[in-house]
Amino acid sequence: MANDEIQRRKADHIELAASGISDFRERSTLLESVQLVHQSLPELAVDEIDLSTKFLGKILAAPILITGMTGGTAEARTINRDLAAAAEMSGVAFGLGSQRALADNADLLSTYEVRDIAPELLLIGNIGAIQAQEYGVAGVAKLAEQVGADAMAVHLNPAQERIQHNGDRDFRGAAEMIATLNAELGIPLIVKETGCGVSKQVADRLVGMGVKNVDVSGAGGTSWVAVERHRAQEGSAQQSLGDELWDWGLPTAVSVHSCVSAGLNVVASGGLRTGYDIARAIALGATLGGLAAPALRAQRAGGQEAVYAFLESLKHSLQTILLLTGCRTPRELQYAPKHIQEPLRSWIQDLGPGLAEK
Repeated sequence: MANDEIQRRKADHIELAASGISDFRERSTLLESVQLVHQSLPELAVDEIDLSTKFLGKILAAPILITGMTGGTAEARTINRDLAAAAEMSGVAFGLGSQRALADNADLLSTYEVRDIAPELLLIGNIGAIQAQEYGVAGVAKLAEQVGADAMAVHLNPAQERIQHNGDRDFRGAAEMIATLNAELGIPLIVKETGCGVSKQVADRLVGMGVKNVDVSGAGGTSWVAVERHRAQEGSAQQSLGDELWDWGLPTAVSVHSCVSAGLNVVASGGLRTGYDIARAIALGATLGGLAAPALRAQRAGGQEAVYAFLESLKHSLQTILLLTGCRTPRELQYAPKHIQEPLRSWIQDLGPGLAEK
């Protein structure tokens, strides 16, 4: 694919994700089905609550990841640097958008570079599973090295690609590539969906490959099928299919439960907007909560300072929820009393034993 076409697509993605016009119409994250139980005698001081969380060998100040969004354009450079600087100040993790544009054009490195302003940041690189087959382990390792990534996300997005004009159409070999990268890359690997979630069947396959970390990126936030539907030519088959499959995907809460029950270390992303969302995801067993669109919208509203303020508000919310549930750490939320409402309860029952039995 021509590099200028990739850059135009990246610019479109920023606009469409920030605008909210591509959000899921009817499908939610189902995190609202997780009800945490209020404890009016928490016997805690706020200062006793510790949000710090270990992830991929680093200690974060809070269980938060700004998930990968962009790269490859001049605007992307500003966005990535604002987000990374704010994440460093707040002590949370940050992921870059797909580095496919960088792989095709080394001159775009500056649009991904953030290490100079965020030297201590837990930084996650990003490449598609299909592109990883083309570049091989050495090529993916080079992409990680170029940006100073601590880990690499390999993203899966067959639904998005099917709607995208000139998108990938052959998804064979991705599983074998993931297994190879997991064994040979030399830095932690995160397998990441792109807005449609990770099923129990896929989670079990990943475990069988030796994969330990997954970012579920479930349904309920930005629909990347809808993003590509908006980009499709008027009256085209892609536009029609995008309308039909706008709400395609597994709700984030369902994906979290499926991946946790398979034994994976889970980043819960896809439609998370608040500290309460993050707390509910952690109660389901996730290690981190990941957010993209809210951080992007904060950046566009007020740059680095607005992103930092947003991250600090998430931490304040999480701290308060831990207090009100009698928990000293985020991990304790996994064992705190909770009520799983419909329709999430039925999803869990249909997919196998777990939280529905508690």
